[in-house]
Amino acid sequence: MASDLSNIFKEELSNTLEQLLSNSSQVDTVNSLSLDNYESSQFIEGEVKFEFKDISSTWFFYIPTISATKFEYLMLGGMGDLKEHIDDEITDAVNEIVSNICGSFCTSVNAQGFPDVSSIKSEVVGSKIVENDALSSKNNSFEFIVSLGDEKLPVILSFDEIILPFFSTITGAQDSNPVTPTAATAAVMPESPTLNPTSSIQTPKNLELLYDVKLKLSVRLGTKIVLLKDILKWDVGEIIELEQMVNEPLEVLINGIKIGEGEAVIVEGKFGLKIKKIGNEDLRLSQIGL
Repeated sequence: MASDLSNIFKEELSNTLEQLLSNSSQVDTVNSLSLDNYESSQFIEGEVKFEFKDISSTWFFYIPTISATKFEYLMLGGMGDLKEHIDDEITDAVNEIVSNICGSFCTSVNAQGFPDVSSIKSEVVGSKIVENDALSSKNNSFEFIVSLGDEKLPVILSFDEIILPFFSTITGAQDSNPVTPTAATAAVMPESPTLNPTSSIQTPKNLELLYDVKLKLSVRLGTKIVLLKDILKWDVGEIIELEQMVNEPLEVLINGIKIGEGEAVIVEGKFGLKIKKIGNEDLRLSQIGL
């Protein structure tokens, strides 16, 4: 059975919106799309390509006017008037949001070390303004209702067939051809140990040539989207409130790439880091490009 990525995606969708829009966010419900609710609405269509192992999958995000205008308004810090219609500036803002959602989703999935979803990566192919009839030709479309502050805003996602089993909680799809070992294959295939995300595996000897390469380890305490005008006002003593909660794990970065999560500890009077979640050796190497 394929690994179910449904909850990871919902978590990264809400977390990314919360960080970028500075409003509390969570996914309330996910339903099959009913176009009757969007008869007169425009959408921003974002096409995103995902690749992992030998699978290539294309998803389409559809952000209706009610959500798109609110997203751009909040990204600008609630300055000015809330627009009534989608324009190029709103399209650019939504494109950035979709890119961040997909990037965070890939990072979180890679950190889990799933055996059938390794080194997943995403690329936003393009975005444009479309009318509601663009969705009529899309199958496997689902409506995510997101609570953002005091409002409930829809985000629509259309999957292709190949990715459906990996979102079984949302789509209800299962593997059509699950792999089960037969007596014949069991006789000829050598037994291999089961690996978990933190187990060690044999390292290729040629990798030993790189053992002394220095890489920058960083720990990300938190992030926040800020306005240029606020940065120009900062002075000594200024307190900047981050989005990260005190009880949330810290991100472990190698050369700016997240490879795991941990918590801060004190080691002989100095700050240290205790690893709480990290991918296996292959996953870590692929994430930092080795």
